[in-house]
Amino acid sequence: MALRPAAAGAGGGAGASRAAGESPEHDGLENVLEKKIFKENKESIEERKEQCASAFSIDSLMVEMPFVNIDIEDEFAIRSTSEVNIKKKRKRTTGRENEEDSERKKKKKKQSQPNYFISIPITNPEITSGVQAVQDTIIQKDHRLSKAMVHCGSLHVTLLVMHLSSKEEVSTAVGALSDSKDLVEDLLKGKTVDLSFQGIDHFKNEVGFVKLAESDHTAILMEIAETIKTIFQEKGILAGEDRAFKPHLTFMKLSKSPKLRKQVKKIDPSLYEKFKSHYFGDEILHRLDLCSMLKKKQPNGYYYCESSVILGEKHAAEPDDAELVSLSKRLVENAVLKAVQQYLEETQNKSKQTDGSPVKTEEAASGSKSENENDNSK
Repeated sequence: MALRPAAAGAGGGAGASRAAGESPEHDGLENVLEKKIFKENKESIEERKEQCASAFSIDSLMVEMPFVNIDIEDEFAIRSTSEVNIKKKRKRTTGRENEEDSERKKKKKKQSQPNYFISIPITNPEITSGVQAVQDTIIQKDHRLSKAMVHCGSLHVTLLVMHLSSKEEVSTAVGALSDSKDLVEDLLKGKTVDLSFQGIDHFKNEVGFVKLAESDHTAILMEIAETIKTIFQEKGILAGEDRAFKPHLTFMKLSKSPKLRKQVKKIDPSLYEKFKSHYFGDEILHRLDLCSMLKKKQPNGYYYCESSVILGEKHAAEPDDAELVSLSKRLVENAVLKAVQQYLEETQNKSKQTDGSPVKTEEAASGSKSENENDNSK
């Protein structure tokens, strides 16, 4: 609103300047309104100046900041997304690492699992027939357990288990077994080790075995096992187990059949109750075998042997190598002599038939035979 111009003069001039029909009260009210409007306009102008000055000050400061041209919201949004992605990636990576660690552990465990062992074969028929009786009794009560039975030809006592991963290690193990022969015989001092088997026990109701009766011979067997273990370990072979050595004769185990494990979780001890104190017989320690757990077994059911050592004197029923060679030579010589003799006889008969008639030859032979008989009767 335009300001009203001031009056040209005072007194009588003021009356002349008023417009016709206007009163003095009206002029006073208009002046008050004009002042109020002027004051409001002035305050509004001052507020705008302050805002401009403040905005100028903030802008000036922002210009000096290093991130003046950066969109803060976008920057923080990107970082937030990046952090989430990093966390997800880290989680996925951690999962893969756990899987890889698990696979490595499984592979390492598989590589270190025993695949060879030192065996004392059970050769006493009394023991094998007794074990067969136990197995038959159990199968009659629960035919499913037939899959858990150990073949009687495979019966043995394990002295030491090991892992051999190459032909070179197998060769080293063969040498270690050969080296152990002298040390074991030093422990025996010419005596025999008589292993007596009596009673039945189990491992966690998953393995059934015939117990080895406690005796001085059992203590010697423990020493032999420890001696062989030391020799193999000195050769750099991973041999032995963490658990204590407990010699036994296994005749059944659920692990032989994975399908059976799903059906039968535990072996009921009542199945072999009447054999718990049964005496099975004695086995004299005379041979140690290095056997493979994985290679094809022999026709008699016994394990594949890489090498064997004979301890102490040989049994009378077992001919030594020299005797076997001599016997073979004699058999061959006898066969050759018999063949030569037969050939000569056939040749002579043919020559006689060529020189004279068969009849004359037979008559001559008959006459000669009669003369010989007459001579003998005298």
